[in-house]
Amino acid sequence: MNNIMQYKGYIGSVEFSEEDEIFYGKVLGIRSLISYEGTNAKELIEDFHSAVDDYLALCKKNNTEPEKAYKGSFNVRISPELHKEAVICAAAKQISLNSFVEKALKNAVASLL
Repeated sequence: MNNIMQYKGYIGSVEFSEEDEIFYGKVLGIRSLISYEGTNAKELIEDFHSAVDDYLALCKKNNTEPEKAYKGSFNVRISPELHKEAVICAAAKQISLNSFVEKALKNAVASLL
């Protein structure tokens, strides 16, 4: 995948502002806003690592649990008809809807990588 970085289990976006001539991004998948920037790739990576480290240090200092991105559950909004069709397909395969969706997502991700 492009335009992402990973550090200590956190995933960060990579964006570029032509107007400001900087790279910037934010940690994805959590409610807390952790942002970073740099004038080149090396600075961006360093600031990303520093931002994550600062966040983890602040959580430790405040005795709070750091947010974990991508816990393994999420809500998906689909049409009622697609929902019905997915339930029918899952039942026909004698698996749960959750298992059906998980397999479909695995197949979709594998085909894109």
